[in-house]
Amino acid sequence: MLFPISRKFPQLSVVLLATMLVLPVVAAPDTQTTSSTNISGQSQNNFATDLKLAQQGDAFAQNNVGVRYLNGLEGVKQDYAQAKFWLEKAAAQGLVEAQNNLGYMYLQGLGVKQDYAQAKAWFEKAAAQGNATAQNNLGYMYQQGLGIKQDYAQAKSWYEKAAAQGDSTAQNNLGYMYRQGWGVKQDYAQAKSWYEKAAAQGDAGAQNNLGYMYDEGLGVKQDYAQAKAWYEKSAAQGDAGAQNNLGYMYDEGLGVKQDYAQAKSWYEKAAAQGDAGAQNNLGYMYDEGLGVKQDYAQAKAWYEKSAAQGYAGAQNNLGYMYDEGLGVKQDYAQAKSWYEKAAAQGHAGAQNNLGYIYQQGWGVKQDYAQAKSWYEKAAAQGYAAAQYNLGTIYAQGLGVKQDYVKAKSLYEKAAAQGDAGAQNNLGLMYQQGWGVKQDYAQAKAWYEKAAAQGYTDAQYNLGFMYMQGLGVKQDYAKAKSLFEKAAAQGDADAQDALNFLRENGLIR
Repeated sequence: MLFPISRKFPQLSVVLLATMLVLPVVAAPDTQTTSSTNISGQSQNNFATDLKLAQQGDAFAQNNVGVRYLNGLEGVKQDYAQAKFWLEKAAAQGLVEAQNNLGYMYLQGLGVKQDYAQAKAWFEKAAAQGNATAQNNLGYMYQQGLGIKQDYAQAKSWYEKAAAQGDSTAQNNLGYMYRQGWGVKQDYAQAKSWYEKAAAQGDAGAQNNLGYMYDEGLGVKQDYAQAKAWYEKSAAQGDAGAQNNLGYMYDEGLGVKQDYAQAKSWYEKAAAQGDAGAQNNLGYMYDEGLGVKQDYAQAKAWYEKSAAQGYAGAQNNLGYMYDEGLGVKQDYAQAKSWYEKAAAQGHAGAQNNLGYIYQQGWGVKQDYAQAKSWYEKAAAQGYAAAQYNLGTIYAQGLGVKQDYVKAKSLYEKAAAQGDAGAQNNLGLMYQQGWGVKQDYAQAKAWYEKAAAQGYTDAQYNLGFMYMQGLGVKQDYAKAKSLFEKAAAQGDADAQDALNFLRENGLIR
């Protein structure tokens, strides 16, 4: 019997798709930049007293009555028409709180047709009189480009006016602009400073965002204890983003003992408030059976809630369920549809998965050009699986001219991120001298990295080097050990190699 030969480039494995199911750390979007209602004008009077005063023309009372109707406070039934009626009376008298509150109604479309022009007009009236909340809300409109051209300079200017008056929401929003580098040079020190000002006033969004900075080590030394402390302050106030982030810390064991029960509890709190990230993360727990009995129906239900809100991670994960037929009938059309939704938002995992569908011709006509295009989008974001897949396209010449130089470059990018398949393939390139000078030492080094992660192809290939004595002293015992590891994972070639060694009396 001839010696078994070293493997060629492995075919792309569906396992690559599984790497897309990742849990994001989410800094709560609703606390980063938000407009807010202003109820600072409310007096200590009861509703009946304020209503009587409002009917007599008292502007403060009119605003207070309007706010009660707007928010359904103190046993008053929510009634947007009544809220608008009383707020308009107060606003007509120049009361800034009422002007801001009317602007908020038009901004959100509460009982009126959403009208950004009206919202802006009312905010401007109040802001011109120095109302900090209206100044913040104007900043928000410019930041988001709501009914006006997006203008970070204007947003920053209005936030600064409000922040100078101690408005915590504006302080948090300024911090976020510096963190993101929106209209300003990215400056984590400035971001932290503004977050701290807002957090000191008990602003839950700023507390969550400070936690995130410590969590990720943004401008500060990474400190999970600090991150957890800030998340807890925010979560105690009911901030869904912070609840989700705490859940993630317990899920991953970041600075705490890994505790799926705690993770699930925090995710559930956030998910109950409609937090899409937490809904996705709960889905993932059920999908993988992390601290719960694996339940694809539950996973799908949570993914659907999150995906309905446009959460790209959940859309990708739903696509994967249909792709693999996990708890649902395998449906490539559905898989493709969900991947496309996520990919359109720039989700690298979904872009990679779309590429894989086109490469394999699953539910679509096989199309290497489309596969390459999607892999390139994901690879440009530094996505290791896509870098590996694109490398294999070039290594095998699938729809492109075979190009080992490009393949090697892409494999190196993926391998640097720990991608075992890319590490194995780099080893094979050096072993065979494909696009590089043959170098058994390099081949062995790359195989060892991949084999240490349990990658069967690398275990086999490394075993083959020891069996053949390629760049190493021939060592049948080491070859046997590596083949056994690969064979234990179901690798047929490794089992054949073991049989060969035994049949020829080279091992027992």
